[in-house]
Amino acid sequence: MFSTLFQDSPEYERRKLTPFVPPQVTWPELSAAVPRRLFHRNTIKGLSYVVRDVVLAYILYKLAWQFSPFVASLNTQFDMPPAVTTLVNMALWSCYWFSQGIVLTSWWCLAHEASHGTLSSHRWINDSVGFLLHTFLFVPYFAWKSSHHSHHQATVSVERDENYVPPTRSEFNLPAQDLAHIGDYREALEESPIYTFIRIIAMQVLGLHAYLMFNCKGSSRYPPGTNHFHPSSPLFKPQERNGIITSDIALSIMCSIVYFWTKRFGLGSFIRLYMIPFMFVNHWIVMLTYLQHTDPTVPYYRKKEWTFIRGAISTVDRPLLGWIGQVFFHNVSHNHVGALLESINSILCVFPLLNSALDPDPASDNQPEVTECIKKVLKDNYNYDSTVRIPLATTVIDNTQVFFQNTFRALYRSFVECEFIEDDGDIVFYKNRQGRAARHLAK
Repeated sequence: MFSTLFQDSPEYERRKLTPFVPPQVTWPELSAAVPRRLFHRNTIKGLSYVVRDVVLAYILYKLAWQFSPFVASLNTQFDMPPAVTTLVNMALWSCYWFSQGIVLTSWWCLAHEASHGTLSSHRWINDSVGFLLHTFLFVPYFAWKSSHHSHHQATVSVERDENYVPPTRSEFNLPAQDLAHIGDYREALEESPIYTFIRIIAMQVLGLHAYLMFNCKGSSRYPPGTNHFHPSSPLFKPQERNGIITSDIALSIMCSIVYFWTKRFGLGSFIRLYMIPFMFVNHWIVMLTYLQHTDPTVPYYRKKEWTFIRGAISTVDRPLLGWIGQVFFHNVSHNHVGALLESINSILCVFPLLNSALDPDPASDNQPEVTECIKKVLKDNYNYDSTVRIPLATTVIDNTQVFFQNTFRALYRSFVECEFIEDDGDIVFYKNRQGRAARHLAK
């Protein structure tokens, strides 16, 4: 079983062996495949997710305050050895950090849905909810909303995409493809496993706010100093500046709240109760967004071959965290290909209600159902990657299997295999540290 933790999925291996044919599917074909009943937004249901996650976060916060008294009671009342109480304390805090990180990531995902107008049919509700949730996580809602919509309107466009834009051969100062030797790639790209591990950790912990503050992994067409906080940033249109200022004011207020809270309760409490879960949020958000488009088998397009539909379907669905990802990440990773309709929502303002895949009412279980409808049209152009999905057990109640999800294998694979793209070519794939692409165009 241990060896299977590092295996690539059969879907990924199949794509590697299949020469790429640019998809010819059209928006009318995709639209016709989705039943009209799925094009529905329910404000009450959308807000119920918000209430659920706010209440869960508060309950976890209140429980965490009881950890120290509980551990102390184990020592005084039950005379447990210090080593045992230390282990109990570590276990309790580890559970809190993971659980609160998951719930707060759900806040981020709900704000993401709100930015697309899918939480409610009322724009003011969407923006109010998204604004409050993102501000608590130190994300400038209106600034991020603007650049994120730009991303959806130019997904995997080499010239116009907003984030995770691949560097080119020339940016690494590599010789031309027909002149480069293996030594050239080693000199420019090779690094020790420890250094690779450190870079992955840095991206996972700091990546989101490094992008917001310094445009790290953003488009190189913007000048140095570009960020999501300056109202006159080239990321934004002039009419969006009031929203940027509003976000900045809200973040300043949030900083003040955190400062006075920390002054009252102490830096240690701030780190344990907020900072570490906050780092988990950064990790999950970077992981799911990075893996949506950064894959050795998914193409990038230049303007001659790029179309809106081709860009929107150039993403990969992944069962990140299994049922946890379905319930708390609201299918953002499980059914991201279905979010191509979310992209079109930016233009047409039509998209099915986000939902949990465990909702008992199948008529409202829209996003997974939308994905199933789209798969029938996309066929081989639908990208799914179950790396690594290992069955652990079968439930007694409904005879369904429980899986262990090691999406970290996919994260490492993309990190080391997706190094650069060629400077020319209208459809290009990432190349690795040996200058080889995992997939090629059909001749």
